[in-house]
Amino acid sequence: MSALEILLKLIRDSEGCKLTAYQCPAGVWTVGYGYTGTDIKKGVCWTQEKADECLLVTAMGVLNQAIKASPILATANMEKQAAIADFIYNLGIGNYSKSTLKKQVNAGNWLAASSEIKKWNKAAGKELKGLIVRRQKEADLLLM
Repeated sequence: MSALEILLKLIRDSEGCKLTAYQCPAGVWTVGYGYTGTDIKKGVCWTQEKADECLLVTAMGVLNQAIKASPILATANMEKQAAIADFIYNLGIGNYSKSTLKKQVNAGNWLAASSEIKKWNKAAGKELKGLIVRRQKEADLLLM
């Protein structure tokens, strides 16, 4: 499996796919596989084809962002690449860029990174079971 294939599975398993816009636990309008954009608001409906295409394009983009933000990932295994890309897909490059997680990744301290990533399990200040599970999957991949 490639990093992209691992990433796509992580996203599909964590996000699911909803073709009608809904508000996520943080109150953000979302559609497809967790897509949030300025064009998404109440009443927006997508086709499955559009959701799948957006997922693929966005996943490739976050893999590139992950490697650009943390060049060590270019030589890391595909599991580590996918874990960080999934984090960025879920929380954005801005959150990753200013995180202690990024510092640990850049230092190649995968044990500390796997611990750090699990701290990002809240939405709107509340721990969410889905985020706890997602962060654990990412943490496990960082240790491979």
